[in-house]
Amino acid sequence: MKLASLKGGRDGRLVVVSNDLAWYADAGHIAPTLQAALDDWDRIAPSLEALATDLEHQAIPLERFHEHDAAAPLPRAYQWADGSAYVNHVALVRQARGAEMPESFWHDPLMYQGGSDGFLGPRDPIPLRDEAWGCDLEAEVVVVTGDVPMGVSREDALGLIRLVGLTNDVSLRNLIPGELAKGFGFFQSKPASAFSPVFVTPQALGDWWQGGKLHRRLCVDLNGAPFGRAQAGEDMTFDFGTLIAHAAKTRALGAGTIIGSGTVSNRDAAGGPGKPIAQGGVGYSCLAEVRTVETIEGGKPVTPFLKAGDTVRIWAEDDRHHSIFGAIEQQVIGA
Repeated sequence: MKLASLKGGRDGRLVVVSNDLAWYADAGHIAPTLQAALDDWDRIAPSLEALATDLEHQAIPLERFHEHDAAAPLPRAYQWADGSAYVNHVALVRQARGAEMPESFWHDPLMYQGGSDGFLGPRDPIPLRDEAWGCDLEAEVVVVTGDVPMGVSREDALGLIRLVGLTNDVSLRNLIPGELAKGFGFFQSKPASAFSPVFVTPQALGDWWQGGKLHRRLCVDLNGAPFGRAQAGEDMTFDFGTLIAHAAKTRALGAGTIIGSGTVSNRDAAGGPGKPIAQGGVGYSCLAEVRTVETIEGGKPVTPFLKAGDTVRIWAEDDRHHSIFGAIEQQVIGA
């Protein structure tokens, strides 16, 4: 089952979307918003599944689904916590700035709590007031949970994942060092994130969803050129069950909590830093990583951060090269 929110009001209008992303059926008679559905998932999900089946058989009124009309599936959420499950990415970034990599990073996940009072839609522009802030894309996988009890185990946490999707977790890289130096975490350096047009149930992903990981290639284009083709299921040190259990160690998580994987990052086949696509590698899911590799290999970064007019596209495909979640496609604009 694929769910989306069409733009309208603060929380959008819940619709069920066909598997090929071509059609939708209004789900307002079942639940007005996705958050309302998540709040009473066990009762509401079967009705949404039935609607999805009727939609696939064209047994009900249906309308064309246009990704430009979609808000983020959860236009605002009670909680957005982003992890850093691909420790390869963390190790590279720290290496570039000469920082030691603590051993604990390999068995104790990193996580920060981001702003969740307003997310960007999949085709909304990225507003940037100052290019000197170092605007970066971050292509990630996300999950949405039901109610999660405090102290949940990894195994039980996997069963509480309701939906899977993608995000562009926008970062302002040049603001990060000053914020972290205060010892109190991100805030100004993490503006609004964007999410894929649809979120998908784990059951609908089938074999692509195993062990709390999405086993698909995460595609990133920058200004129309291939930039990243990393495998999301590889080099993921912490699966989503582990990330959720980490987040719920000392408190319960409310239904509709979004948990991010952090930037998807693959090592090179030889075990070293990943290579650009033009050099036979799988590329990168953020600019900071390619700049890091450039610093390690050449002493300084060459690739610039995003500027007004740049476009970013993020998506994942099935075996027939059809989009699974729809595409996040954004242009940077001056704010």
